[in-house]
Amino acid sequence: MLEGSILQRLRSAHQNGHLGKRSLNFGVYYKNTLVSLCHALEDCILTCSSAPLVVTAFQRGKWYLQEADRYAELADRARQVVIMASHDTGFAEHPTSQRSNVSLVELEQTDPVSQEWHLMIFAPTYTAMVLCQELSVEDYGEKGVPTEDLDRKFYGFWTFESNLVKETVEIAIDHLGRYNPDLHQQLSARVQEISTEAETADRDDIYTAVSLVMDYLKTGQQDLESVSTAHRHEALDNNLVSNELQAFLRLAQLIDQTDISNPMAAAEVTTLGEAMAQLLDLPSWQVNRLRLAALLHRLAFLQRSDSVLSAGSFARYSEDEPDAPPSCPIVPGAQILRTMQRLKAIATIITHQSERWDGQGQPAGLAGDEIPLESRILGLLAAFQQQLADYRADAELTPEVCFAKALAACQAEQGNRWDPKLVDVLTLLVSGMQQGLSLPISLPKIAAGMWLLDSHSDEDLLKLTEFEQIGMAIEQV
Repeated sequence: MLEGSILQRLRSAHQNGHLGKRSLNFGVYYKNTLVSLCHALEDCILTCSSAPLVVTAFQRGKWYLQEADRYAELADRARQVVIMASHDTGFAEHPTSQRSNVSLVELEQTDPVSQEWHLMIFAPTYTAMVLCQELSVEDYGEKGVPTEDLDRKFYGFWTFESNLVKETVEIAIDHLGRYNPDLHQQLSARVQEISTEAETADRDDIYTAVSLVMDYLKTGQQDLESVSTAHRHEALDNNLVSNELQAFLRLAQLIDQTDISNPMAAAEVTTLGEAMAQLLDLPSWQVNRLRLAALLHRLAFLQRSDSVLSAGSFARYSEDEPDAPPSCPIVPGAQILRTMQRLKAIATIITHQSERWDGQGQPAGLAGDEIPLESRILGLLAAFQQQLADYRADAELTPEVCFAKALAACQAEQGNRWDPKLVDVLTLLVSGMQQGLSLPISLPKIAAGMWLLDSHSDEDLLKLTEFEQIGMAIEQV
């Protein structure tokens, strides 16, 4: 990572030991993935309900020239656009560069930022960024620097997190101060202005952004059909799929961050799920499926999923095919996962986490072993964790008492709402924790989430005939 670059400065600020800042997880992205991501995040500016500050780094002016007309359209919606790049003929002369709210900063050839590719969008209702540097000659290894543009790789990450976007914009503004002190002062005022507006703004534009990211990544996959080398197609395709999954994980992360009373819900439910899966001796593929469902389980409660899916995309199975085997009815938040085929099983698990053992639950009224095992586990653990978070809010209660009360609430519904045997397993797990069993809670490494997907992630759970096998797994406890 280049010393003095924006990416390096941000990473350094988040190294272990820095108070109040978590370490950042970086990944490797092919150029076509980054183009898809940037275009999706930029397009959201066109429909964003508030005007953003946009800060970009294009490496060289020629890359900006390819996007200059597009940036004229973006400038119509933005408060201000800042473009950083090394000089190229025609770079400064393009009409977009002459607009009153577009600031062009020609970087010195020795400036490490001239080797970076960045997009930062900071608005009251929408924040997003892509930060990356191209791999060095040493990083590319024996194969050397790619001869085809399609094969270029970049090291970095992307996010919707407003605090990270703001922090990075401020680092970029600080860097710009060496070139234009007046612009530095002007942009600092813009950041303060937007931050103040954001305090009372709804961030609903994020759902549109996720939809656009999915659309562009899928288009990128379709474009790969023209690539002749099968191996290259697989590598590039996997990179696009990885980022589709990242889009959902980042959205789920935001849901947790905005829940001040329970900001670690997904991470804690995931950890509890892994522990229960070990007690049940579930196979690794089922543990993986439960882990991913736990990380994404709060998507089921989204209220603005209409921004992500077009109306009428799905219909209730009970209305259209009354004689068909049970399948997933509409649960708006969970349905957004169905835009990604590889998450079909995960969407089913999340959809049916609110079913009841006695058949009186929603959305399909499934009962007993009709409910997928992972859904039963997830529903129980999500309810237990929420109870635990509520009791923790009472400073007078000890951790042991909080565990006992949360468990008692679940035991009170054993056999009605919850699978009786799973409640017994939870009782065993809580007993262990009360006696000192430690379950470390860790946030997922989103940039490396591809391993969460396997050949079982796209199964149609409710049309399988393995409920007896699942029941046997529970009986062994």
